[in-house]
Amino acid sequence: MGILDTPLFGMLISLAAFQFGLFIYKKTKFPLLNPLLIAVTTIIVFMLIFNIDLETYKKGGDIINFFLGPATVALAVPLYKRIELLKANLMPILVSVFVGSFTAIFSVFLMGRIMGMDDRMIATLFPKSITTAIAIDLAGSMGLDVPITVVAVVWTGICGAVIGPTICSLMNIRSKIATGIAIGTASHAVGTSKAMELGETEGAMSGLAIVLAGIATVILVPLLVKILM
Repeated sequence: MGILDTPLFGMLISLAAFQFGLFIYKKTKFPLLNPLLIAVTTIIVFMLIFNIDLETYKKGGDIINFFLGPATVALAVPLYKRIELLKANLMPILVSVFVGSFTAIFSVFLMGRIMGMDDRMIATLFPKSITTAIAIDLAGSMGLDVPITVVAVVWTGICGAVIGPTICSLMNIRSKIATGIAIGTASHAVGTSKAMELGETEGAMSGLAIVLAGIATVILVPLLVKILM
């Protein structure tokens, strides 16, 4: 049995590609050279060059996917360190995340209608702003196209990590809490990795937003699908 027939291949190529992306990003500090974007591109190119099918990669990729849930829960650690900030700003945070989640979903509906997309495709893109672990379960439970949902989630996260801090700066948002909540609500775990670079408070609030946005989206998506479609 060769390495291609074991889960080890998918795990090793994923870790190696991400480390390569991380190296490039640290050397350049260029926002568009996001480690995740580089890793995804590297894996795709590698598999195309060597003619490796997706099922071979998924043997190890699915194991990494399994740990997405626990990794998301681990974001509670920096939040615990800033628990007093959460208590002092609980209501504004809850309202902000709910409004942000609704906006993320409804904007997809409007853009989908404008571009003439069918209802199934629009609904498939609804969970784009929540973390992958939750988005996969939500899309799967609703019978939607999970692979397309995953692509939308990844792309949304990368965009948020790249332009999120810049938008906050252009909008003159000075509050660390507001910055973290905005990035986490809009771009889940990938955006949170960028928020953590900005500061511990931003990272903690962004981690909190991931959880709250996930809950809000799980409630809103089925409801909006019934109302709008």
